[in-house]
Amino acid sequence: MAGKLRFGLVGAGSIAQSYAQAFKQSEQAELVAVADVRLDAARAMAEGFNCRSFGSYEEMFRETKLDAVLVCTPPVSHPEICLFFLEKKIHVLCEKPLSISSSDARRMLEAAHSQGVLLSMGSKFRYVDDVVRAKSLVASGILGEIVRLENVFTSRVDMAPRWNSDPVRSGGGVLIDNGTHSVDIMRYLAGPVTAVQVTEVKRVQDIPVEDSVHVCARTASGVIGTFDLSWSLQSGVSSYINLCGTRGTVALGWQESRYKVASGRDWEVFGKGYDKIQGLRSQLENFARAARGEERLLICAEDAVASVEVIEACYESLRSGGDWVAVGSQVSAEGAPAGLKVVQGKGA
Repeated sequence: MAGKLRFGLVGAGSIAQSYAQAFKQSEQAELVAVADVRLDAARAMAEGFNCRSFGSYEEMFRETKLDAVLVCTPPVSHPEICLFFLEKKIHVLCEKPLSISSSDARRMLEAAHSQGVLLSMGSKFRYVDDVVRAKSLVASGILGEIVRLENVFTSRVDMAPRWNSDPVRSGGGVLIDNGTHSVDIMRYLAGPVTAVQVTEVKRVQDIPVEDSVHVCARTASGVIGTFDLSWSLQSGVSSYINLCGTRGTVALGWQESRYKVASGRDWEVFGKGYDKIQGLRSQLENFARAARGEERLLICAEDAVASVEVIEACYESLRSGGDWVAVGSQVSAEGAPAGLKVVQGKGA
């Protein structure tokens, strides 16, 4: 496969606009077609790339030579669109969450395997330079044994007019929306998640889904994580991830990232903070190189399914009123810790 990987884009909404900036900076991937049921939106985006626009993804497939497709539509539509392209041997990069249910996620995984094509989930934080560097710090051992991860994704956003607050289209509220990022970051930095406990914070917005939650998570190695997620509350903290080890701590911040070892006096700055477009561009380029067999996907299909399974267990906990729930594919009913409810066939 020579030259840039030829992408078709399905969905021309807000996240697609950010990907458009990433495509313009990419040396490995190019946008060659845009499809959206809102043909005017598809045309507007396509004009900036001098490429074709379509009112349906089926027409885009018939009329354009594609190597890969980027799916940026509401989650309820992901299985149908992704399976369409996977079964036609087109590589698929699907925005998070991969799907609303783990059963659909596994169908997508099986289709990718059977057709011999790539399937990955768009989860930008894992590709942010500072997060990648934090992973290297963990691997170096300088932080000692990781024991705790703290994550805060909170901001005030009016969600009433957005599809994200329509459970039929989104599958839930802030938990599936922001929480999918939280789960993927924790799995990347601390390992597989085996149990979760979720409580809803008093709802502020008049919407049919949760707008604020507190999540506790446990990994296979015993790391405890907490996620504070909200569309309605502003925490004011400068770091979105604090990773605590027995010999040091990493703070990943919006403006800068730093670490401190227990034996040292000062914090060491190692990163310039969160860069959304850099993260999206790095994901596109990793996907393109993986499609050529030049490197491995940083987020493989199994990682994507795992995130869906953890979020599914989170909603089981939320519905139960805050019970700890074991993630089924990580822990068997016989091996679950005392007091944990096991979601069989679901889970990370």
